[in-house]
Amino acid sequence: MTAIITATQWESEAAGAHPPTLLDIRYRPGGPPGRPEYAAGHLPGAVYVDMDAELASAPGKRGRHPLPDTGEFGAAMRRAGVRADHPVVVYDGGLGWAAARAWWLLRWAGHPSVRVLDGGLAAWTAAGGRPVTEVPSVTEGDFVPRPGALPVLDADGAAALARRGLLLDARAGERYRGEVEPLDPVAGHIPGAVSAPTTDNVDEGGRLRPARELAARFAALGAVDGTEVGVYCGSGVSAAQQVLALETAGISAALYAGSWSEWTSDPARPVATGPLPG
Repeated sequence: MTAIITATQWESEAAGAHPPTLLDIRYRPGGPPGRPEYAAGHLPGAVYVDMDAELASAPGKRGRHPLPDTGEFGAAMRRAGVRADHPVVVYDGGLGWAAARAWWLLRWAGHPSVRVLDGGLAAWTAAGGRPVTEVPSVTEGDFVPRPGALPVLDADGAAALARRGLLLDARAGERYRGEVEPLDPVAGHIPGAVSAPTTDNVDEGGRLRPARELAARFAALGAVDGTEVGVYCGSGVSAAQQVLALETAGISAALYAGSWSEWTSDPARPVATGPLPG
């Protein structure tokens, strides 16, 4: 099953006898929770899931958005109505990062059918959708996470992959080069990593580019047949969107969940700057 669903496809499935479970993952990096935005208007039937509280553990040495405790994540998904044998669709305000984080976590935890609404709420409203304020009644789900279905890197694994394969840095180019660092204590990138900002994965409307374009983009960055690929970002959120784009292009990739925020928590880890991998 494809990892993406369009607004038109969603409308068709939502009108069917058994619509997918729909999760609203609105989130602004560094901003307040998205629940007020959800309350002001959301897709019919959507259940709000808090990116910081339910899709991550508390920040610390493992980064700003460490992987959540498996038991707590499972409980959150069951509260949202997620069932093991029923498809799930996730969306956010249009940036795609938070929705991709939910997609990645559910897939990593063993759910077989998860898709991201391409372009999020913005694409759906542009297609004529009208948000509602009614909060749906939710029947508790039965999903129990079984982690390991998608590959994960730790700091040592990311460093090793940068040497033997292709490690993509999904942050903005200026952060990769070390020109600015608004969130973490050190500027720069993991030595050997290649700059690959997530902004290049989407078109002007915030939708993922066609698979052929994405495949060409990643091939130019070094993701050719036989190359092992990994991705990191600032805290493991936007990198999930990169993994989604790679999958759309037919390329499997591991996620360095702790990402730059974990890497820089240890001053002994090396840091490269400038436009080259280093």
